[in-house]
Amino acid sequence: MEFNQVLTAMVTPFNDQDEINYDETKRLIDYLIDNGTEGIVAVGTTGESPTLSHDEKLSFLRFVVNYVNKRVPVIAGTGSNNTKQSIALSKEAEEIGVDGIMLVTPYYNKPSQEGMYQHFKTIAEAITLPVMLYNIPGRTVVRLELETVLRLAEVKNIVAIKEATGDLDLISQIIKETPDDFIVYSGDDNLLLPILSLGGSGIVSVASHIVGNEMSAMVKAYTAGDVVTATKIQQEIAPVIKALFSAPNPSAVKYALNKKGLNVGHVRLPLIALNEAEKADVDDVVGHLY
Repeated sequence: MEFNQVLTAMVTPFNDQDEINYDETKRLIDYLIDNGTEGIVAVGTTGESPTLSHDEKLSFLRFVVNYVNKRVPVIAGTGSNNTKQSIALSKEAEEIGVDGIMLVTPYYNKPSQEGMYQHFKTIAEAITLPVMLYNIPGRTVVRLELETVLRLAEVKNIVAIKEATGDLDLISQIIKETPDDFIVYSGDDNLLLPILSLGGSGIVSVASHIVGNEMSAMVKAYTAGDVVTATKIQQEIAPVIKALFSAPNPSAVKYALNKKGLNVGHVRLPLIALNEAEKADVDDVVGHLY
């Protein structure tokens, strides 16, 4: 399965009643596809998955798959720290018709490397969909080490990893030692170009909500051998990326999308909206893109 190069970890729009806003989801999907997004990750962390009920996840995935209608791949965030629940949600996502699933490293219960290997392998073998691993120790405490990633890459339908460790040595070794068809994505917007230079395939991005065309142009330029242009784009969007992560994600990107006229609404507790000073800081950097 080829997931493409610029994937957006899509926010989940909410209305004033704290319910999923499906009308605005249509607008958001069309906007993303028209502005550089080549694949959508739904109900991931940026989609506020910890605050979505099981039924909300299924309803939202069903809606997204139907509305996207194969224009781009749809990957469902079905990972958790409960293997049985992850299997159940992954199977339901497969029945809905998603194109792949993304599994985050199990948080809070701090499994060993062998525990994580068994966790991911068990989920992958319960479905036929392609699987993307998600390595983000900053949120989960645990991280997949090289040897575990290499073992998991041998599982038939584990085909990719979203790497958000920030460890370029680890990422370089993963790219070098996994099969040529194993896909490595940057999970950090500010590391897209360095990871491309190491042989990575693209990115699962948050900032692409706002600078998707620029990210797409950067990847195309680098792939075409125009490193100068790719570097210039990375330098130009770096302040935007920093501003969009100035508060717990996705508070800032939702604020920026609302300012652009995409009414994605608030974030759910325990996340909170930006305060006035934080809004001003984002406006100073991102305002020209509204």
